[in-house]
Amino acid sequence: MQIFWFLPTHGDSRYLGSTEGARPVDLAYLQQVAGAADTLGYEGVLIPTGRSCEDPWIVASSLIGATKRLKFLVAVRPGLHQPALAARMAASFDRLSGGRLLVNLVTGGDRAELEGDGVFLDHAARYEQSAEFIRIWREIIARSHEGQAFDYDGRHLQVKGAKLLFPPVQKPHPPVWFGGSSEAAHELAAEQVDRYLTWGETPDEVAKKVADVRARAEGKGRRVEFGIRLHVIVRESEQEAWQAADSLISRVDDATVIRAQAAFANMDSEGQRRMAALHRGGANRSREALEISPNLWAGVGLVRGGAGTALVGSPEQVAARIEDYASLGIDAFILSGYPHLEEAYRFAELVFPLLPRRVQQRLGGSGSGSLTGPFGEVVANVDAPSRLRAQS
Repeated sequence: MQIFWFLPTHGDSRYLGSTEGARPVDLAYLQQVAGAADTLGYEGVLIPTGRSCEDPWIVASSLIGATKRLKFLVAVRPGLHQPALAARMAASFDRLSGGRLLVNLVTGGDRAELEGDGVFLDHAARYEQSAEFIRIWREIIARSHEGQAFDYDGRHLQVKGAKLLFPPVQKPHPPVWFGGSSEAAHELAAEQVDRYLTWGETPDEVAKKVADVRARAEGKGRRVEFGIRLHVIVRESEQEAWQAADSLISRVDDATVIRAQAAFANMDSEGQRRMAALHRGGANRSREALEISPNLWAGVGLVRGGAGTALVGSPEQVAARIEDYASLGIDAFILSGYPHLEEAYRFAELVFPLLPRRVQQRLGGSGSGSLTGPFGEVVANVDAPSRLRAQS
């Protein structure tokens, strides 16, 4: 099991849909979040992509020196640049970071955004292009370790004598992650990627997606790993956690929800359609309406595109839900919380110690018990908290 965090390159906040308590993106804050994730023992960070975000490659590059072991899941967008250039970028980043690159293949589902970026392909054609793109990317990098060139003549993309002179650290190439809910997405995942990602749907629905992609991959003689993208709202008690969930959307008004849902409805993303269906338009914002499965809350998706669900509950409840997903074959969890700096600490402090021992041993920070202190403030200049606990 691998636990990842999220870099909020589109801004951060205490309240969704409001500037109250909001934080602008700047390098200092991103370094704080990445540094916290690195120190606490998270495996890596997902860096989002899109016109609402700072560029993921520039952000990731700026954080190499500010971190030691943290991996960077960086987006590649077919149609925005050529696969040979993307291969050089990936190889350079992997070498400079000491092998800490993971690649997130993002086909995209917002037609307005895609057209603004010069991509006018329909849903089916975009997936065809994505399949060609990642095939070329993989072959160029894999062959670079042997100094070989690669030719490809596809429907959307062509290369002749494509060659990478300086290969990456990882062989045959940095791992490719990818998410999508359509049949075309599942087929692409089964054929070419290393890990398939799903947004946080109910365990029953996630199980269906895992089974479908796994079966398709096995039919092609391949093995695919699985990950999930979720928000987390964890507090010391269940009551406090649900109060925090209510607070997160307390500044969202009806007009904001309607405007957001109208924008999502114009997208041709099957995953976004499935997210929107979970809260049924957001007219009812009660816990009963938004808790779509035990401790799984669809409130984030009222105004946020993409991943729209959160695990909400006590540390024990959240850890149990993580184990539920793990039992389905999910072994990578990409988590986030608002604000991302404080919640990275909160999740690590409250949930890391409850994860299976094999996971705690993998975690390099506070969850593994590897830190030696001091913990807390010394009492009366005499007793450290650890000594007091030992005497009790």
